[in-house]
Amino acid sequence: MAFFNRKLSDAELMAGIRAGGTQRRLYENKLYEKYDYLIADGTHKHRLDEDDCASAYSDAILTVFEHISNGRFEGRSGLKTYLYQIFTNKCVDAIRKKTTNRSSVHDTLSLDDALLQLPDVARSAVQDLIAQSDVDNLHRHLRELGEKCHAMILAWGEGYSDDEIAQTMGYNSAAVAKTSRLRCLEKLRERFRNAL
Repeated sequence: MAFFNRKLSDAELMAGIRAGGTQRRLYENKLYEKYDYLIADGTHKHRLDEDDCASAYSDAILTVFEHISNGRFEGRSGLKTYLYQIFTNKCVDAIRKKTTNRSSVHDTLSLDDALLQLPDVARSAVQDLIAQSDVDNLHRHLRELGEKCHAMILAWGEGYSDDEIAQTMGYNSAAVAKTSRLRCLEKLRERFRNAL
């Protein structure tokens, strides 16, 4: 394991990811950690909050893993350049999505405005039903993700750090736990998107 304590070249990382097997995840995590400083760079350059940048970075990393595995990344550019371009595109997508969501808010009557038109008793009952429905949907989607994602997201939601989650759930490091958590959160977001 001393091999994994040193910095690996991009060629070594790509070979490890392509090889697959039980060691693949170690190589994926090393690649994730090697360029994770791009998250801070993205918050500064694109003026996105850290969670949005971390999500964009995770999406970009997952895309790079896939492109390395299926041969789509041919090595015509450096791995960092390739990752950075995909990451930048994901950040731009996040900015567009936020901008689109903000402008669409002005097009319709908001739920809060509609609730204000109801009598107090009815408003309270409707708010309780909405809250319970949201909680039920969340729990249903969490169960569908599988036991590991379910436990990880609940622990994170209760305020446990990635380091604590890594120790409790047997991950190698906080970075590995964070990568897994972000994957789980992306799956959860996808389920909510598909349910709409």
